[in-house]
Amino acid sequence: MLFVSDAAKDKVSEIKSKENLGEDFFVRVTVTSGGCSGLSYQMDFDNEDQPNDQIFEHNDVKIVTDLKSFLYLCNTTLDFSGGLNGQGFHFVNPNATRTCGCGESFAV
Repeated sequence: MLFVSDAAKDKVSEIKSKENLGEDFFVRVTVTSGGCSGLSYQMDFDNEDQPNDQIFEHNDVKIVTDLKSFLYLCNTTLDFSGGLNGQGFHFVNPNATRTCGCGESFAV
């Protein structure tokens, strides 16, 4: 399962409205190689399903990830911080054994 905090839900809704993205758009999260700690998160809006997609809906937000990425993301929460330090989306990943200082990459 993937989870969405209330703050992330509000920001996703705001962005979808501002960008005029229809109800068919969802959040796609992937994990790629790279970053200071070895793996990086990528998050985009998408409206096309792919083979092997894992689909979750939590807090009225649909999140989709590929099967390989889900192995790293299981039980992760998408969160959003609007403060001056660390503003933006970030992931609270219980599988990460190490993260970089900027929070953009992690290791398992």
